Amino acid sequence: MNKIKFLLGLFALVFISSCSSDDAAIDTEYPVIDITGSNAFPIQCSTIERGQTITFKAVFSDNAALGSYSLDIHHNFDHHTHSTEVVSCEMEAVKKPVKPMLFINNYTIPDGVKNYEATAQISIPADVDPGDYHFMIRLTDKEGWQTLKGLSIKIL
Repeated sequence: MNKIKFLLGLFALVFISSCSSDDAAIDTEYPVIDITGSNAFPIQCSTIERGQTITFKAVFSDNAALGSYSLDIHHNFDHHTHSTEVVSCEMEAVKKPVKPMLFINNYTIPDGVKNYEATAQISIPADVDPGDYHFMIRLTDKEGWQTLKGLSIKIL
């Protein structure tokens, strides 16, 4: 009986000591969207003219590794909100959309990158409804954490 207890104790000790502790840090930090640089575009309350191509510019960073980002432009004629900014923009009266702009696109970021200067060309159709719009930036890191920046812009 003592042999069985001894063997069970030995097996338990071997099992416990074989379990390794993973000292690799788990990424629990959100990625960062920086639009404070002098060439960042758009920023809160930016105006864009119909029929032109704009260049989106922002700086992204993460403590471990970035994943991807997406851009979304949609009308705000009903004054809904997802703004993440403190400053409010002057809004036009509520109106019904006739031919609003809708732009949604996903972009990849090279593997293993912690800092990335994002740029993207976006064509604004000449015949879309002018007015209040949202410009949404969604940044996801490799671990899956996501940061959202919601900007109010105006298309003229």
